Amino acid sequence: MRQRTDGTAPDPVDVRLGTRLAELRAERGWSLDELAERTGVSRSTLSRAERAEISPTAALLNRLCAVHGRTMSQLLGEVEARPAPVVRAADQQVWTDRAAGFVRRSVSPPHAGLRGELVEGRLAAGADLAYDRPPVPGLEQHIWVLEGELEVTAQDTAHRLDAGDCLRLRVWGPTRFRCPGPGDARYVLAVVLP
Repeated sequence: MRQRTDGTAPDPVDVRLGTRLAELRAERGWSLDELAERTGVSRSTLSRAERAEISPTAALLNRLCAVHGRTMSQLLGEVEARPAPVVRAADQQVWTDRAAGFVRRSVSPPHAGLRGELVEGRLAAGADLAYDRPPVPGLEQHIWVLEGELEVTAQDTAHRLDAGDCLRLRVWGPTRFRCPGPGDARYVLAVVLP
């Protein structure tokens, strides 16, 4: 999580995201303590994320998505103003986890009646993202590296991918995305719900 210490107003996406997270918790009738127990995230961190006092990291959002049965793209898509059949480059939502060196662009966000989505990911050289579980068990992923080098570990198997390579898999357990460098890695992630 990233805390605002400069006195600036919360990012509008963080405000909408916090509101949606609070709605999802309320829909299930969970208290903050119950959600903390289910996610392994402290009650105060969850509360601060819901109030947009902090900007959640990719790892935190992944844990919340897992308990709510959503992909990260679905969750972020739910906080967009409205879905559209054509997603213009200027309208594609970009989310940044500065601490992790990760930038995520929702190229083709989730849409009613569609099971797939496209995400552009950028990892800075040396960045290492670990997810302790998939947001939806059995999630199908296709990872196509456009630039740089990417190491993806799934089901205890590490895959080294160079520009042009594509890894196809179903995600059942922890995954790890690492950019060994020397340059940044840019990739397309196609996600298909089971």
